[in-house]
Parts: sequence; structure tokens; C-alpha cells
Amino acid sequence: MCPGLQGKSTSAMPGWSETRLLIFTEYEDTKRYLVQQLQAAIAKTDQAAVRIEVFHGPTPPEKREEIKRAFNAPPQKHPVRILVATDAAREGLNLQAHCWNLFHFDVPWNPSRMEQRNGRIDRKLQPKDKVCCHYFYYQQRPEDRILKVLVRKTQTIREELGSLSQVIDPRLAATMKRGIRRDQIAEIESTIATADLDPAQRKAIESELEATRQRQDSLRQQINHLRTLAAASQDSIGLNEELFQKAISSSLRLLNAPPLNPVTDSVKHRVPRLTFPALDQRQGADSSWANTMDSLRVPRERGQKPWDWRKESPVRPVVFQDPGEVTDEVVHLFLEHRIVQRLLGRFISQGFVYDDLSRACLAQTRDAIPRVLLTCRLALYGPGAARLHEELIVISARWTETSIRKEPLQLHSEVEHQRTLTLLNEALATAGQPDG
Repeated sequence: MCPGLQGKSTSAMPGWSETRLLIFTEYEDTKRYLVQQLQAAIAKTDQAAVRIEVFHGPTPPEKREEIKRAFNAPPQKHPVRILVATDAAREGLNLQAHCWNLFHFDVPWNPSRMEQRNGRIDRKLQPKDKVCCHYFYYQQRPEDRILKVLVRKTQTIREELGSLSQVIDPRLAATMKRGIRRDQIAEIESTIATADLDPAQRKAIESELEATRQRQDSLRQQINHLRTLAAASQDSIGLNEELFQKAISSSLRLLNAPPLNPVTDSVKHRVPRLTFPALDQRQGADSSWANTMDSLRVPRERGQKPWDWRKESPVRPVVFQDPGEVTDEVVHLFLEHRIVQRLLGRFISQGFVYDDLSRACLAQTRDAIPRVLLTCRLALYGPGAARLHEELIVISARWTETSIRKEPLQLHSEVEHQRTLTLLNEALATAGQPDG
């Protein structure tokens, strides 16, 4: 992690690689000892004071969030490299964004707890194919044979027993309750290695697990059905990320603001990142944009003043696809996002007038009489641009060439209007189909 420490001494402070490391300890004393040793070892390296963080019971909630964001930030943007944690970090933390190495000190006598620790980095959205979880034991110390068998049992529980581990854990804990005596090592080792359920318990729990698997299969089928519907809907309306992005850029132009532009940095990202203009900071900007733009900033820390937060937290880049990683650096825009709703509402209300996007289309029907339809959109707005009502209005008339027309077109009766709509629907339904 810091190759310069192994080389010859130079006047320059050794630099760090981008590798990150998570260390778990069982006891506060071990945690304190490790931090002291590590701090002493890296004291003369680049940014030594901010390379190590500690996550333990007394860490306040706001500091925990700060540590989590720092550890998941790209290494080139945040200097933290080592996180020393107690079991306070064993659950509820996603730390896999830029870390795939974990070391266990004070290995617990409970396979589930070890597996929960490993799960901080061995989980979905882990960018690496291989995750390394390290355990220490002394070959010359007989008691450490128990550590080896615990590690093997952890792997067995993960691969074969799954949820049954919760039933086995108390047995293992009871086995280790009185510690390890050298004259009992073989017996303890055998007890841990063979810990399992009696047939009646296994049958009952497996029956429960089978019901759970059936529910999961049903849920997967529903998800696949919804994916099919989503794909069909997307194809039907022609919505894709490119068109979505263009609509947002057009909405920004209506505000006389710069459109979305690619982020220019040296880092290659899996999904293109786009800069979003700070609409609330432009000269003469609508003050109500300040609250809307807050959705593009990192979450405000507890106790931080809103004005300080806005000053210190710039607008983050946006993406239109799943970034595929755990990160607070970007905002994934979607149709229901607050800022998208406001921009698209403005685009819908003004876009056609602004760009003169009126369209005329010609359709061939089986009727010999030429007809014309006009589709209009009516929207009523109240105070604060609140949309009170919106509807589409379609009218039709018999078409007469302007060269021979002597009076305005006359609207169809309701019967003729419905016939015109029927003819149009039939023409559109057969459009593009081969004859015969």
C-alpha cells in the first residue's frame, strides 16, 4: 500500500497506492494497539494523519456516515486507506466500492459473525472478481488449530448450510465458552467440525427454507414479467437514455443555462458522467431553484448550516444509467427525480412554442373524403406554476383546398368526428404491414 516504506530512505515522503484495507478486531485493546502500531509505521509517509480511520462503538452517527462516504470515495479523491473496525461495523455497512482486502484480528468463536464481517466487502457491486479475507494463526501454537477449523466451518456454512447457521452458532458458542484447554483441543476441534442439526430439526428448517425459496422464485418471475413490460413500454414510446438526456438539455436551454456536458477528468468511468449547471447560482436565478438543486448535492451532515453546506457541497455530476458501483459522487437521474420533474414540466409547457415543434403528418385511409385532424394540448396553471388541469383536445373537419375554399373549415359532427378517428386508427394499425 505504501511501497516507499520498503525502499531506501529518501528526502521525499513515501507515497501511497490506491489499495484500501479493512481490519476487524474483537477487542478495543487490540484496536488501540493496531492503530498505534500503524500510525507509528506510516508517520513519515504522505498525508499520514488522514490515512487511517477508526469505526467502533463510541463513533457518533454523523462520523460513521463520514467514514463510510470517505472509504467508498475513489482513492484518488480521498486519502483514507486503512479502516480499523470493531464489531460495531459488522452489519449494515457497504464498504466494497474500492476495497477487496480484509484482515481479521481476534477471530470470534462464531462463524456467522466472521461471515458478517466478510460481507462488508464480499457483496454485490464489488468491482473485483476476487475478495481476500485473511486470518492469522500460529503454526507452533496448538490452540490455533481451533482457528483453522473455525475458518473452514465458516466456509461450509456459507456454501452448504445457509440460514441453518443461526441454529448451529449457539452450539459452537457453548463449546468455546470455557476457552481452549490443550488437553481438550482435539475434542473441541471435532465438535466444531461436525456441528450440525439433528434430522428432525433439519427437516423442519429445510421445509421452511423450501417455502422461502418458492416465494423467492415467485418474486423472480414477477420481476422478469415487469422487466418484459418495461422493455415493451420503452420500445413503444421510444424512450432511451440518449433521448432522455437530450430532453433535459433542451429544458436547460429554455432557462438560458448550459446543457449537459461530459465531465472532463482523467478517470475512466463505467458510465458517462455529465456536468449539471448550478441553476441556483446564475445571475437573476429563481430563488426557488436553491431547494431543488439540493437534491444534486451530497447529504447534509448533522449540525451543518444550510448555507455552509451549499457553499461547501458543489452540484454533483449526473448519470442516466446505473453506475454499477456504490458511490456518492454522482446522481442517477430518473423520470420521478425532483429536478427532472421540474425541468420536464417546463419543457412540456414551453418546448413546443420555443422550438416551434408543430408537426403535420399525412396518412392514407380507405375513405375517399380528405379529412384533417388538429391535436392541441390545454394546460391550466395556478400560483407558483402549479399545474391545475391538463388535457389533449382533438378536433376534425372535412378538408377543402385553400384555392377553392371560400369560408373557414367546418368542424365535424360528433358522428363524423368518431368516424375520422376510427379511420385514422385503422390506417396507423396497418401502416408498415406487407400487402396480402
